[in-house]
Amino acid sequence: MPRRRDVDRIQEELEELFADLWQVPGFVGRRYGFRPHVDCFVSSDPAAVTVVVELAGVDPEDVEITVSEREITIAGCRRRLPRPGRVSYRQMEVEYGNFQRRFQLSENVDPDRAEASYERGLLTVVMPLVEKPRTGRVPIVLFDRRSKS
Repeated sequence: MPRRRDVDRIQEELEELFADLWQVPGFVGRRYGFRPHVDCFVSSDPAAVTVVVELAGVDPEDVEITVSEREITIAGCRRRLPRPGRVSYRQMEVEYGNFQRRFQLSENVDPDRAEASYERGLLTVVMPLVEKPRTGRVPIVLFDRRSKS
């Protein structure tokens, strides 16, 4: 008999598969919304779960990170930049709009000690591992490469 964790993993993989099907250009017609790509991994030194989200063109102030019992939710909006005058698109592939990515975590993490940084279009969230699950929000720290000499 499959364990509950296996069933949750299979359900998550099916949800990802169906979400990816809507992203196939040229086959489904118009695509709706923005769905950023994500890497998630566990490290042993330091003992932490790290989530890296590709958010090029997203203002970090438009992103909210919430961690609850073994789950992280990253939500926000990539806004279309205003174009001067009247424009006529010849190609339109950049996706805009609200997004939300939710992931089940295999370990308990501490959102109070979590760190989120945004640099060069990548949001990186590092959450230290703990024994008991915790809940909270994670602030984002911005890195400005222009101020570095």
